[in-house]
Amino acid sequence: MGEINASIGMNVSQLDFRWRCAIWMWLLLGLFVLRVVGQMLVAFFGVSFLPPMGEWYSGLMSYPILLPVQWVIIALLTAICIDVSRGRGVFARPSRRAGVLLAWFSVIYFASMIARYVITMTAHPERRWLHGTIPIWFHMVLASYLFLFSRYHLLMAKPRDK
Repeated sequence: MGEINASIGMNVSQLDFRWRCAIWMWLLLGLFVLRVVGQMLVAFFGVSFLPPMGEWYSGLMSYPILLPVQWVIIALLTAICIDVSRGRGVFARPSRRAGVLLAWFSVIYFASMIARYVITMTAHPERRWLHGTIPIWFHMVLASYLFLFSRYHLLMAKPRDK
């Protein structure tokens, strides 16, 4: 499979995979942070160089509730990224069971956003292709993050890990 690095007791290809996974997870988290900050700039400062609030916000949850929930998500995903980057911590302990659950959830989540996009485009053809779809695209970003985290668990877990 790969050479073992005696100083860390980890397969070199596993170490490379962990780093690649962490980098992509940080990038996806960064995209989500930019989305939240962009929406805040529009909501609180009315900046005109970004799309209007109606483009950022589906209205399913009131913004005063949505904004703190988004920051909790950012805090959680940051903690996960830190643990995966360091290779230690509660979120970095590989679990095959967590990997399987996250994989299924992330695939269903992503697929539901594709369905949501198709339904939105069918019901509102005037929105083609990108109008009013920012929430959908960023749900896909979050689903992709979860899928990467599932791959981390599945590929880093030993066969006997649960």
